[in-house]
Amino acid sequence: MKLLRTDFYENLRMALDTLWQNKLRSFLTVLGVVIGTVTVIVIAAFVSGIDARVSKEIESFGTRSIYAFKFDPGFNFNPTAEERSRKPLKEEDADAIRAECENCEFVSPFMSPVDFTAGPFTERVNVRNKEKEMTNATVQGLAADYFQMGVTNIAEGRFFTKDEEAKRAKVAVIGIDVANTLFPFENALEREIQIEGRHYRIIGVLEEREIFLVGAEDPNNENKAVYLPFNTLKQLYPANEDCFIMATAKPGKVNEALEEIRTILRLRRGVPYGEKDNFGVQTSDEILNQFSAITGGIFLLMVAISSVGLLIGGIGVMNIMLVSVTERTKEIGIRKAIGARRFDIISQFLIEAATLTGIGGILGIVIGVILALLIQMILPTYIPLWAPIVGFCVSVGLGIVFGMLPAWKAARLDPIEALRYE
Repeated sequence: MKLLRTDFYENLRMALDTLWQNKLRSFLTVLGVVIGTVTVIVIAAFVSGIDARVSKEIESFGTRSIYAFKFDPGFNFNPTAEERSRKPLKEEDADAIRAECENCEFVSPFMSPVDFTAGPFTERVNVRNKEKEMTNATVQGLAADYFQMGVTNIAEGRFFTKDEEAKRAKVAVIGIDVANTLFPFENALEREIQIEGRHYRIIGVLEEREIFLVGAEDPNNENKAVYLPFNTLKQLYPANEDCFIMATAKPGKVNEALEEIRTILRLRRGVPYGEKDNFGVQTSDEILNQFSAITGGIFLLMVAISSVGLLIGGIGVMNIMLVSVTERTKEIGIRKAIGARRFDIISQFLIEAATLTGIGGILGIVIGVILALLIQMILPTYIPLWAPIVGFCVSVGLGIVFGMLPAWKAARLDPIEALRYE
């Protein structure tokens, strides 16, 4: 009676026996499924890892932070000609926000002779310590308020004060890479650096900041920063006006502060009612959402590409199952002759197809996890729990879908013709 109505486990055993008898053929059949599953696992790990790392980096600048610039301060890789031609935000705009934004706690303008939008190859200002020179440091002027925002930490020394900013004190707070480059064998504190022939006393060295969103040579890399009081830098570069503004909202008032800043800037820049802003202002959450949309699009694109491998694997499964039906025609005829129902035949072949692709899926998951761990040595990866689950379910579903036609063909065989088949 087992031939008549085998249960699921008996069908599974029969499927495994059949696959084991044709090991090479079975492996070659599911190779597309393996490749497709590996691709899904690796892409999911890569995208999730980058998303987590970037989220951590953006959040390190404060969840209450608001950024304003002449164009969108987020992932704006290709500003339009109109955006580039906009008049800059100035120190006066930061002063107005500080004075008029009731929901802002701290406000700081940033000014630099370095073009932050030009990428890692932009021209820098040379920073010297006697005969030692650093050509890839980023000199910036900012308000003492920045150091009260809780977005950067000091490793040695202290930050400069509002009083030092007002008096144009020739002091500097430097990143760890600057300290290591210019003072490799001595403590940088209370030493002097030269910028444009002027001497500045180092009063603080920043803690090393993990970087991923910006490259090591990007001007936004804080480890290579040289922070001067805003008025001190303005004295050094009097023709500079272009400012980037950072503000910290009071707890629970991010949205209110954002709207206040937008209103203040619209009024100051004479933007008519109903017209689009001629500046950019964003919160950390908005920048995170923008990045998530980018990574989500990349993930969908890569999954669509990897589905080609799964499709090829599915076609291979259907082809080999059709061959299997032909090879086992007599067996099917015997089963049907002694009373097996169509459902029994369909179940047998569907379970065999699903087992075949399921094994391919498991193999793909194992290889994908190993590859993701290897990639982790170079780039951040994180394997979300749903990735292997989805990979296995898709591979099994693939076997069921592409095994349906062979199973139906086997179930419809005429028992008399099948018994006569040689």
